[in-house]
Amino acid sequence: MTDPSIKDFETSLQELEALVKTLEEGDLPLEQSLALYERGMHLSRFCHATLAEAERRIEVLTERGELRPAPAALTDDAS
Repeated sequence: MTDPSIKDFETSLQELEALVKTLEEGDLPLEQSLALYERGMHLSRFCHATLAEAERRIEVLTERGELRPAPAALTDDAS
């Protein structure tokens, strides 16, 4: 089941970073710390799954994961 409050990767990563910072400060009561930790785990799992899906999509796009150098036309334009 997905959490409807989790919108996208970038927002989730920012929230996760803020949660970690808050938890590292250590100024919260135990119950609040546990609630933030639980939220952080949900965000972490979402981010991990999103990255895994992106990796699968890249593998499909690069024909079974075989990475190839960019065509010369692309690298010449970048110079």
